[in-house]
Amino acid sequence: MIIVERKPEKILWTEHSKRKMRYYRLSEGKVLRVLRRPDRKEEGIAPKTIAVMQKSGTKKRPTEIWMMYQIKNEKLRKVIIISAWRYPGISPIGEKLPIPIDILEELSDLIN
Repeated sequence: MIIVERKPEKILWTEHSKRKMRYYRLSEGKVLRVLRRPDRKEEGIAPKTIAVMQKSGTKKRPTEIWMMYQIKNEKLRKVIIISAWRYPGISPIGEKLPIPIDILEELSDLIN
């Protein structure tokens, strides 16, 4: 067995993001790939966050993988992954999706 030592962690995962990844069956590598090579980048729904998307699925059943993150320290480039989800279909470009108030409150609690 080969043990690889990791560099100091620059990516932090919230419990919310881990739960959502399990729910939508998204692997850590898939979410990091969305972070590194997004198809689209928008302002996140929570303050001071960024949402990125990558197309997924098939031509007949298109889906999108979204993730929301926040850059905590510009100098060290520490990234906090707040949430990740799979959107069925193709989301409208540039329009904010209607999000229930209780979800917004939960996200604001995670950020603060």
